[in-house]
Amino acid sequence: MKTVTIEGQLRTGTGKKATRQIRSQGLVPGVIYGGEKEVNFQAPALAFKPLVYTSEFQLAEISVDGQTYRCILKDVQLDKVSDRLNHADFLQLVDNKKVIANIPLKYTGSSAGVKAGGKLVTKMKALKVKTLPQYLVENIEVDLTDLEVNGNVRVEDVKVDNFEILNSPRIPIASVVMTRQLRQEESATAGSASPAAQKAPAAAAAKK
Repeated sequence: MKTVTIEGQLRTGTGKKATRQIRSQGLVPGVIYGGEKEVNFQAPALAFKPLVYTSEFQLAEISVDGQTYRCILKDVQLDKVSDRLNHADFLQLVDNKKVIANIPLKYTGSSAGVKAGGKLVTKMKALKVKTLPQYLVENIEVDLTDLEVNGNVRVEDVKVDNFEILNSPRIPIASVVMTRQLRQEESATAGSASPAAQKAPAAAAAKK
């Protein structure tokens, strides 16, 4: 799994004034929790970029005053106007202590319904799971090969080892819907195959 390294320093100042001063220096305040103690630190804004501005799930190794913490990003505060990172929260990974994380979904396979002319609609980008740190992965693969037109893949259909999936099991995560063209083709096929359509040519021939 990809790991982003962040070099930081312990943060001693608190309050709005100290925070503004940190940001004016191109630094971002952060906190690490979940371990033996809470660690308040600061690091260059650029160091957070690979973690914050991506949809990928990655680990973070944060070094603060000679000690390294293995973490996952849990929450961020972004400026509403500039989208600039203002604060980052990290959860320290501790062996034999389960964590909750949002793992991205990776859809694989060519759906049978899409091959038949349907349109694939993905409704979820990630699943919330509970697991031990050693089982964390970059993504959860979902095979769509057998997904037919008007069919759904639901949370309960996703089978992964060592994960407790916390989302409601009946929620659809992907489906194949019928397109207008496919609907018209099926209507035309049904119309030509109807008894009335079959009798029409025979009736016309009889009149001749």
